[in-house]
Amino acid sequence: MSLSPPDVPLLEVRSLRVEFDAAGGFLRRRRFVAVDELSFSLCAGETLGLVGESGSGKSTLARALLRLVPAAAGEVRWRGENLFDLGRRAMREHRRAMQMVFQDALASLDPRMTIGEILAEPLRLFEPRVAWRERCLRIERMIERVGLPRSTSNRYPHELSGGQCQRVAIGRAMMSGPELLICDESVSSLDVSIQGQIVNLLMDLQAQSGMAMLFISHNLAVVRHLSRRVLVMYGGRLVETAAREALFGAPLHPYTRDLLDAVPSIGAVRSSVRMAVGEAAPGPSQTGCAYRWRCGRAAPICEAERPRLENFAADHQVACHRPAVLGYSAAMNAESKP
Repeated sequence: MSLSPPDVPLLEVRSLRVEFDAAGGFLRRRRFVAVDELSFSLCAGETLGLVGESGSGKSTLARALLRLVPAAAGEVRWRGENLFDLGRRAMREHRRAMQMVFQDALASLDPRMTIGEILAEPLRLFEPRVAWRERCLRIERMIERVGLPRSTSNRYPHELSGGQCQRVAIGRAMMSGPELLICDESVSSLDVSIQGQIVNLLMDLQAQSGMAMLFISHNLAVVRHLSRRVLVMYGGRLVETAAREALFGAPLHPYTRDLLDAVPSIGAVRSSVRMAVGEAAPGPSQTGCAYRWRCGRAAPICEAERPRLENFAADHQVACHRPAVLGYSAAMNAESKP
């Protein structure tokens, strides 16, 4: 695994914008804006959480990072290199290092292929010269590594449970030895007990490989358990970013506070309550704050001027004209007391 210079993030997103037309096809000309002016970075080995209700643009962002959908503007830099400047062949070489695990594992697996064939696919794409015997050995090791019996190799996806299919999907992503794993709601469709098993598997794989993770989820308890930093997305934009304890202990944006208040017990692992409060998030507002219609702290400036994501404290940014400063100060003071 190659190393980045100390001052270069593994992944850096700069002013990313994604648009698509009313029919749902992704275009470069202006239509509906799904992701707007979005910037963040991810360091090697770091786990970054991304939260937000349905329709906020999380999955679109994930796909844009891997160039599965085109971006209208902005940059996605991998070790300092802009992925949007690469041709198809060069981008294919980078895909080995950037893999994704989708929410619906069964739908992401080819029903005509055995599990062994599914796990062999990355090797055929990225390491075609690997001998057949070595390929079989690596498939066998991966099956064991993700906690499945050896006999799984000869079975088909429809013969497995949802949790087993997700283990296969994770194993397929890990076959290429990625440096970044993007998990897009990869545990939300599973039973609570199975969610815990998959989360533990991801943590074990990360510890073994040193890969970075972008973990997208509605489950705040899981995000808090996994992530070092958390991004909060609403209406296609980031509204708050912070270290885990700062965000969960002292959220600044009213939307973040509403998300936390919507879950009865954030610390309870058994909690499987989805974060969504009300209807799906709208697209980015061109004027004013997109959340002003649902915010109890909205003021005239919230309608007239769109807030920018700005530094509030060390490693804590918020896009709000009226952040919950008093709540933040109280929480920080409480944490500092012996």
